[in-house]
Amino acid sequence: MSLPLISIVIPTLNEARNLPQTLAPLPGATRVEVVVVDGGSGDQTAAVAQGLGVRVIESAPGRSRQLNAGATVARGEILLFLHADTRLPAGFDWAIRQTLAQPGVVAGAFRLTIDGPSRGLRWVERGVQVRSRLLQMPYGDQGLFLRAKTFHRLGGFPDLPMMEDFELVRRLRRLGKVAIAPQAVVTSDRRWRTLGTVRTTLANQVMIAGYLLGVDPHQLARWYRDLGKPR
Repeated sequence: MSLPLISIVIPTLNEARNLPQTLAPLPGATRVEVVVVDGGSGDQTAAVAQGLGVRVIESAPGRSRQLNAGATVARGEILLFLHADTRLPAGFDWAIRQTLAQPGVVAGAFRLTIDGPSRGLRWVERGVQVRSRLLQMPYGDQGLFLRAKTFHRLGGFPDLPMMEDFELVRRLRRLGKVAIAPQAVVTSDRRWRTLGTVRTTLANQVMIAGYLLGVDPHQLARWYRDLGKPR
């Protein structure tokens, strides 16, 4: 019996600088395919990805739309949704298969390490660990993975300008356990550099609270974009 194929779906928009690091660990994995879904980059993202031997498709911009487009063409029985600035750990393929083989597990993600020296980022990592394990609420930067049939049964990611990973995980928790693999992905600290650790953390919590209170996600997205604009 062959191992299930893992399809790694990576949405991109001007990620030519990050992709080589993100794709570097992948050739050593067993039965893995990569689908890069580009949302109209103005740099050499597509050329870099193709030069590294992975499949590239184009999609309308927007993370949820790009992720769904990649899942549509993916051939794997397992889907792994990966941010373009996030690096997978060695042995990620085995960790994914072992995690999904656990009784009652419908999806999973990795622990999070943030690639930056700030002491505040270590507190963020601890908070993510608590949230992920106790509340079973990992986010997209932790590398969400699940069986393709489960993903399609739920209708994929909701077509939202943000919070698409949050909403998908909420739906998954109704079906079973969302487990956290012991290995950690390493994600860029660029979001925290832009706003600062405290401001980014507070902004994220405000977005979640607003979403749960029924604020229009398009309005939330506009607020979040405005936070990142130079003052």
